[in-house]
Amino acid sequence: MSVLNVENLHTYFETDRGQVRAVDGVDLEIGDGEIVGLVGESGSGKSVTALSVLGLVDAPGRVVEGSIEYDGRDLQSLSDAELGALRGSDISMVFQDPMTAFNPTQTVGRQLHDVLRTHESGPVHPLVRLFGFDHSKEYKKRVIDALERVGIPSPEERYDDYPHEFSGGMLQRAMIAMSVLCEPSLVLADEPTTALDVTIERQILSLFRNLVDDLGTSVLWITHDISVVAALCDRVVVMYAGKVMEEGPVESVLSDPQHPYTKGLLQSVPRYDEPDRELYVMEGSVPNPIDVPSQCRFADRCPEAHERCFEAHPRLYPTEDGRAACYLAEESLAMEEKL
Repeated sequence: MSVLNVENLHTYFETDRGQVRAVDGVDLEIGDGEIVGLVGESGSGKSVTALSVLGLVDAPGRVVEGSIEYDGRDLQSLSDAELGALRGSDISMVFQDPMTAFNPTQTVGRQLHDVLRTHESGPVHPLVRLFGFDHSKEYKKRVIDALERVGIPSPEERYDDYPHEFSGGMLQRAMIAMSVLCEPSLVLADEPTTALDVTIERQILSLFRNLVDDLGTSVLWITHDISVVAALCDRVVVMYAGKVMEEGPVESVLSDPQHPYTKGLLQSVPRYDEPDRELYVMEGSVPNPIDVPSQCRFADRCPEAHERCFEAHPRLYPTEDGRAACYLAEESLAMEEKL
C-alpha cells in the first residue's frame, strides 16, 4: 500500500522574467516502510516537490496541477488547519540546515517539548497548569528518550542547552529526533547530511535506517549524492529539470541504469577502487526553467540523443524493474515484446 502518491505534479513560480516550471509533471509513489531516494542536480525540483507535498510552497509559487494523496487522503482538499495538524504528527520534514530550523532563543529541549504539546494536547491554558493536568513532565521524559535514541550524550543535561551549544552533528541528530518524535508515518528529509563530514554523515544514515526500521516509517530522502542513495534507500527516483528521468530499485538502477542522465551521474562519481579513472563530465547545462523546450529536457546534453529526442519529451516507459523517460527504453521494450 502507498503512503504517498503524487501524480502529474506541476509547481510553478511566477516571476518578472516569466513562469518558472520548477516541477513539471512529476509522479512519485512511496510505499509502507520504504525509503525512496530523490536524486538529481541542484535546481532539478527535488526540494520543491517535497514542499509541494506539505503545502509549504510560498508565493509566487503554487501547485497548478496534479494530485497529492497521503494515506488515501487528498492533501490539496484539506484546510490550512487540517494540513497543519498533519505536519509534524503524521508527516514531518527534516530540513537541510538545522541552524535555521531551530529557534536560537529557546532551548533544544523546549522546542522538542512544544512539538509534542502542540500535536497531542494543543495550546496549554494557564488554568490547566494550575490544576495539574499538564503533561509537561511526561513530554520532557519522551523528549529525553528521543534525544538518547538518536545518540546525543547526556540528554538530560543537553535538554536545557541552546542550539548554538550543540555541534553541527548533534543538532542534526536533534532535528531527526524532532522529526520522529510523534512517530509519523512519513518523513521528508531534504539533504539533511549535506553540511556534515563523512564520518558523521554515515553515523546519521545508520541511525536513520535504524529509526525507520524501529518505527516502520516511510521516507523520502532528497539528495544529490548517489553514494547516500546506495547506502540508505530501497528505491530511487532520478529528477532532471523538473522531470522524473528514471525510477526503480536502487540496486537495479545503480548497476544497470536505463537513462543516459542516470548513467552520466554514476560516471561522475569518484571511485575509491579506481583512483586514476578520469571522471565523466556532462557537457552543456540544465535548460532554462523559464523557457523549457518541448523536446527531451536532456537531449542537448545526451550523447545518445537521436532525431526523435528533439521532437517531444518522452513519457516514462517500463523497464525490467522500473521506468525510464527515454525513447531508448521504449525501443528496448518494443524489441522484448517482439521476442
